[in-house]
Amino acid sequence: MTIRISRAKITTDIVLAVVFGFVCMPFAVLGEWADIVALILFASALAVRRFSPGWSLGLAWGGALLQMIMLRDLQLYDVAVFGVLYSTAAYGGRLVKWLGLVSAGVGALFATGYLAVVKPLFDAGFADPQDTVAAVVLMIVLFVASIAVFVLSWTAGLLVRSVRDTREVRRREEAANRERELVEYRYVVEQERNRIARDMHDVVAHSLAVVIAQADGARFAARTRPEAAVDALGTIAGVARGALGDVRLLLAELRHDEAGAPQPVLDDLDGLLAQVRAAGLDLRFTETGQRLPLGTGHQIAVYRIAQEGLTNALRHGDITAPVELELAWDADGVTVALVNARRADAAPPESHAFRHGIPGMRERAQLAGGTLLVEAGDDGMFRLTARIPAQSGRPA
Repeated sequence: MTIRISRAKITTDIVLAVVFGFVCMPFAVLGEWADIVALILFASALAVRRFSPGWSLGLAWGGALLQMIMLRDLQLYDVAVFGVLYSTAAYGGRLVKWLGLVSAGVGALFATGYLAVVKPLFDAGFADPQDTVAAVVLMIVLFVASIAVFVLSWTAGLLVRSVRDTREVRRREEAANRERELVEYRYVVEQERNRIARDMHDVVAHSLAVVIAQADGARFAARTRPEAAVDALGTIAGVARGALGDVRLLLAELRHDEAGAPQPVLDDLDGLLAQVRAAGLDLRFTETGQRLPLGTGHQIAVYRIAQEGLTNALRHGDITAPVELELAWDADGVTVALVNARRADAAPPESHAFRHGIPGMRERAQLAGGTLLVEAGDDGMFRLTARIPAQSGRPA
């Protein structure tokens, strides 16, 4: 996986490498030219450690080998190796990442052999070269210490990489979920538009069939039975008006833009209740308390929640049982409570049959600053409770 490094991070690495070089420069100047060259290589390795971990590893190896070839002592700039190993695991590709781990092991062997064997042999102050026991102990200690700090640096980078990869996977999952939800929403919209188109076709086709039949009858009866022609014309007018109203309603739904059409308010509840009663619902409506001023959005929320709840009662409830709808007003707002009996074969509220109605009501309530609670009890009753807060001082 390619890791993109921003320009700001690259600039930061370069600045820190320059600072590191200036800090280590006095110690390198006290040595030979090889120390200065090694410092430059290590500082360069730090500068490109995130931009190109492979090059960084190569430069660090170059500096380390130069030190060993020139038999130089350990210097402050050698700590750059830890940052390079960390970067190979945190930012390198698959090959560079594992090369970093191999370098940690090989580097520990080289460091042990150089510090415990090669350097003492060329050191004039080497006291007792025949003391093999001390040499073996020194080699073991140096190897364990070297491989511990090298592998620890590499492991720290691997842990950081794992955390970053986990966050990236989670971000991609969230993006995929949002994309899937968007696709589902578009699918639902398209299905709804197809349904509205079918409804419009049925309304127009049925109405035109009635109008044509009545018009033909009126044309033939105009001379012999004028009163029948008048009745036919009245029927035509009534059917045409009804069809026009239905078409307008369907077109308003098709636009999916509530702001462009007249919005219902609390005073329109009576008409809604009359409609559902005419549809065969035994509705028992009660209103307690004194109405408070509600903003337009809050009134729309109350109306739409009641409308969707009653629609669900018609679709999924037992219409032979009474439906109770209550508006309970208090000093803080209004509670909309609806209780209806469920049919035995009705789907549960969490199923796809309620996928859009209940979330829509919940969104209405939340946008108005309220809450919505839906419960399907074991007693076969469906209960809907919405709380809409009042807006004191605002016009209703």
